[in-house]
Amino acid sequence: MRKRFAPLVPLALIALLTACAGQQTQPDTAYTSAPSGQVFDQAAIDFDTVEPGEQEFSDDTAYQLPQLADSILERGFTLVGTPYRYGGNSVKTGFDCSGFVGFLFRKEAGLELPRSTRELINLDAPVVKRSELEPGDVVFFNNRGRGRVTHAGIYIGDDRFIHSSSSRSGGVRVDSLDDKYWRASYMEAKRVLALAPAEHTTAHN
Repeated sequence: MRKRFAPLVPLALIALLTACAGQQTQPDTAYTSAPSGQVFDQAAIDFDTVEPGEQEFSDDTAYQLPQLADSILERGFTLVGTPYRYGGNSVKTGFDCSGFVGFLFRKEAGLELPRSTRELINLDAPVVKRSELEPGDVVFFNNRGRGRVTHAGIYIGDDRFIHSSSSRSGGVRVDSLDDKYWRASYMEAKRVLALAPAEHTTAHN
């Protein structure tokens, strides 16, 4: 599958993000069993029943919103290093994981997303196979295969995703889906951009 970073982002910025993703940090005390540098968003824990959508995004259905995805990611990259804040959903307050995702989709795609990860994963949006991820897809995680959804981020291409992790890990950062912790924690992804209002999709085409 073709994997790419958003073409609007300068190569120098991508190199910087890769460097940020490689930094090792200590996990939050709430997740002391997690390897260093792999920290969950404690604000996103929810033990309600999760019923992920059953719809799969068809192999023969083209991804129609690359420019809109680029816009979301370009703005997201400018927020790398923004502090983590429990319940935060703005640049001034900082972000938790769902607050970060919601902020970008609201500002760049005109989508008002649910505030919790449990509600996010239940959105009626196409489920995307991991092998078919495209930039802009929302990725969901749990605690290394145990329990229900606890974290969310946005796929950026090249098996990486951007998210607001925790205060100890530097807030908004880029990590790899291939890292041991995130690989074991991966649940599913949804093409939330398929829900974007028509005026935003046409404005970016």
